[in-house]
Amino acid sequence: MRALILSFLLLILGADARLSAQENSGVQGQLPRDTIQVVDTLVTAVKHGDFSSVEFATVTKDSVVFDLKDDPLASKMDSLWLSELSNNTLYEELYTTITDLEYEPVEYEELPTELLKERLKAIDAKTPFNVEYNPQLESVIKYYLKNRRRSMGKLMARSNYYFPMFEEALNRHEIPLELKYLAIVESALDPTAKSRVGATGLWQFMFTTGKIYGLDVSSYVDERSDPLMATEAACKYLKSLYNSFEDWDLALAAYNSGPGNVSKAIRRSGGYTNYWNIRNNLPRETAGYLPSFLATMYLFEYAEEHGFKPTLPSTPYIATDTIKVKQLITLEQVSRYTNVPVEQLQFLNPSYFLGIIPVVKDENYVLRLPVQAVGPFVANEDAIYGLATQEIAQREKPLPQFVAQDAKIRYRVRSGDYLGKIAKKYGVRVSQIKRWNNLRGDNLRVGQRLTIYPRNPGRSRATSTTTTQTNSQGAKVYTVKQGDSLWSIAQKFPGVSVENIKSWNDISGTALKPGMKLKVSKG
Repeated sequence: MRALILSFLLLILGADARLSAQENSGVQGQLPRDTIQVVDTLVTAVKHGDFSSVEFATVTKDSVVFDLKDDPLASKMDSLWLSELSNNTLYEELYTTITDLEYEPVEYEELPTELLKERLKAIDAKTPFNVEYNPQLESVIKYYLKNRRRSMGKLMARSNYYFPMFEEALNRHEIPLELKYLAIVESALDPTAKSRVGATGLWQFMFTTGKIYGLDVSSYVDERSDPLMATEAACKYLKSLYNSFEDWDLALAAYNSGPGNVSKAIRRSGGYTNYWNIRNNLPRETAGYLPSFLATMYLFEYAEEHGFKPTLPSTPYIATDTIKVKQLITLEQVSRYTNVPVEQLQFLNPSYFLGIIPVVKDENYVLRLPVQAVGPFVANEDAIYGLATQEIAQREKPLPQFVAQDAKIRYRVRSGDYLGKIAKKYGVRVSQIKRWNNLRGDNLRVGQRLTIYPRNPGRSRATSTTTTQTNSQGAKVYTVKQGDSLWSIAQKFPGVSVENIKSWNDISGTALKPGMKLKVSKG
């Protein structure tokens, strides 16, 4: 354990021999505050050999793995932030903007034309892209500033997680770091984004192109949605396109519409190779592609000047790590065993679209976790896998994610319903409801019918099947069963939280034993 934590510290602090985040002010100034706090806690533990401040607990077969404490308000904020990250309405909004660009003049007094020319010239001096002023580009930039300000602010928040990952890969492949903005234009930084023609992921790979660059798709995993794997494939593809066209503007156009369409546009324009000269001969979407890319680049480069204040991620990319999975496990199980919210696990592991991490020969599937959860998981992995295997073996076959067609239900949307609420009710994911019903956005209308495949078909809701007794004070009492955890018990009783159960039963830990009696209501 100590060696694992030490390795993480060395990675973040640049192998500073003094092992002190406080002394290494140069690095500290570049890290988010929450990362610095994690580092400081671990540094102190390693230096003094005292890990008492790091709250890890052991696992037994009848208990939850460990109890990671969290502040309720901060937890709610994180949940809202993760909801923003996974909200794919940004993708639909950006996609529509690109395809419908009209290049009409837009009035925006805060950005005079001469100031824009000056800034574009400064960007052009430090990038291999042709960032030259023209009225069409000015129109797109001002349109974004005037009509897409809220969207761009959200995208900047997402970028704080993804950009460090992109920049490392782009730098390693020796291609322009500005290509990180391409993922915004392609997917609005949504790893689960899917276009109308089937392109998927942050970098919008079609099935065949993804296969060519090593991205496989199976019943459990779509590697096009894996941020690291897809970014690696995108770097290779972009580099090959540049080698063909020897121009980054044309390489981007080819990335969007295919090399053949760019070659045809060059021929039809009479041999011109400047993007702006061949733009009218490209497909409509591609014609708006480079202007959107350059406008995005401008807005990010001059975000502060235009008053953008993006939200920092609760878990920076640098504060996460991966674990190679040794046997099949679900994200729901990982969430219960680690107390990491399942929404956060879904965000960190978007390629497992059914919420299942399989073990397949010759495949190295990994689980990405916040770094504070990695050590406890590794230290207790035998017990964790044992509990997961036991639980899966007790489930109705096939696994609940693969329900038969006759197990579907038709749900009628009621007033006050939203996708997250319906998904939670039936134990499924919002993305699954969208896929089953071909929904492009998040909006629902009262009376709308939805097809849903519940996670536990044929099983009554927990409230009707869970047996309780009433004690002398009038409180409901539940008898703990094999495999129960505080989290799973709380889920059986609407409106009851883990903290409620702890308070009503005067317990501080999470260890449970079969036969234990717990109050599940306030007497």
